[in-house]
Amino acid sequence: MTAAGRPQREGNQRDGLSIGAVLAQLRTDFPDVTISKIRFLESEGLVRPGRTPSGYRQFTAADVERLRFVLAAQRDHYLPLKVIKEQLDAADRGLEPAAALPRLPRRLVPLGGNGRAEADARSTALPSKDDFAAQREIRLTREELLAEAGIDAAMLGELEQYGLIRPGAAGFYDPDAVQVASTVRAMTEYGIEPRHLRAYRASADREVGLLEQIVAPVYRHRDDAAKERADELVRELAALSVALHTLLVKAGIRGVTGG
Repeated sequence: MTAAGRPQREGNQRDGLSIGAVLAQLRTDFPDVTISKIRFLESEGLVRPGRTPSGYRQFTAADVERLRFVLAAQRDHYLPLKVIKEQLDAADRGLEPAAALPRLPRRLVPLGGNGRAEADARSTALPSKDDFAAQREIRLTREELLAEAGIDAAMLGELEQYGLIRPGAAGFYDPDAVQVASTVRAMTEYGIEPRHLRAYRASADREVGLLEQIVAPVYRHRDDAAKERADELVRELAALSVALHTLLVKAGIRGVTGG
């Protein structure tokens, strides 16, 4: 942390690394990183490379280490950039940074029960910041969805009726639909039916609408840096939204159980 948080400017800047060379080093551990991402992190003050007289970026080994810390903190601990920057700024001043925020819970754990419902619930991952990143498109047919989720056509009909699953324009489904269907199937073993879950759909739509209002103005800019910033913003806000929802439910459950 200390080395990552204290970028050094030692050595001849002419011997520094170009942004392309930095990208090549980082991609070994962070295959999704891009030049636009590095430029975005620079614009946010998380890394401060030197410049040649002609204006080209020159990164030191400490700069690369700092970038590794930032990317790992995002990927492994789901920390917002603001928190990461506060830690790095503290290290820059020679202070001991505050402890990292705890990782968001990754598994849904049922309140009771056993058997298939418990196993299914434990295997259903809570969304994290990385889950909102763009992924390779996978299209599933109706039959593939039924087989993967372990549900029948009648249940799928109910899920679609109450808006919990929405097929794409061409009638295909994405992997998230499998997760939704599997989770609902696990909940049915506790006596909950798809019709009882309409409020979840309405709540999710309201949250998405709020996030859209916040990020839409940023997406209107045409340059790549603005899009990178908007993508990062919507992922962070989505993760925070899920965290808030989880905490509110957790607090409510304590009120029910008296714990």
